[in-house]
Amino acid sequence: MTAPRQRKPDQTRHVLGISGGKDSSALAIYMRTKVPQMEYFFCDTGAELPETYDYLNRLEAALGKPIMRLNATRDFDHWLQVYQGTLPSASMRWCTKNLKIKPLEEWLGNSPAISYVAIRADENRIGYVSTKPNIKAVFPFREDGIDRDGVNRILEESGIGLPAYYEWRTRSGCYFCFFQRKHEWIGLADRHPELFERAVEYEDKVKYQDTAMRGRQYTWSQGESLRELLDRREEIGERHAAALARAARKPRPNLPLIEVLADALDEDSDEAGCAVCHL
Repeated sequence: MTAPRQRKPDQTRHVLGISGGKDSSALAIYMRTKVPQMEYFFCDTGAELPETYDYLNRLEAALGKPIMRLNATRDFDHWLQVYQGTLPSASMRWCTKNLKIKPLEEWLGNSPAISYVAIRADENRIGYVSTKPNIKAVFPFREDGIDRDGVNRILEESGIGLPAYYEWRTRSGCYFCFFQRKHEWIGLADRHPELFERAVEYEDKVKYQDTAMRGRQYTWSQGESLRELLDRREEIGERHAAALARAARKPRPNLPLIEVLADALDEDSDEAGCAVCHL
């Protein structure tokens, strides 16, 4: 890999965040010759899936440049202590704020920067856009009309392919991400039982603290604990199988597995993931 170029203090930086998902990875490949001075970064929460780290290594080799890992000293456990054991949730996303947004803005400082965001042409969302005046967001896929099929072609032609977790999960992010669907929690229990148990331990610890102090119960998955969710394994599996069957009957033949999974919005959850993680 080539060493990063030295830059002048007032020189505009070009940065591209890698989430570990297919869209941001495809954008990195797409931009590697268009913007040779691009700086790639990954906000490491310390709670990523093993498949994510493996994929980052493959992507780094394909880019021929290092991907800067942020959060080397302040991971999820650090911030969990700061927030007194309160688990993050859809209504209180302190994980996104402290493990994704702050590290990026601290890393960039006050340097003028252009941030390349992997929103596709077929998506109706914005993603994370910094409010700092020195950071300007651009959307190459949207500007160039590249949709989901285009992203898949970029990854296939580059030889990178898709991250292995797409066999059972529809988005990147922490192994205990509260945006996971019920069947994805079952997938975690099957493929990474040690990580599932670690998520249960977080939940048990918080349950003990909150019951003792405020009588509340916080869980990763809405409406039930992970132990209760695992007890419903058969029911959840049946509902997910039915959702997959409905998605497969849609008039789009020969869909890859990830597309079928993404279309299988079962009754458990169809909420979009974090704007920073889900790229």
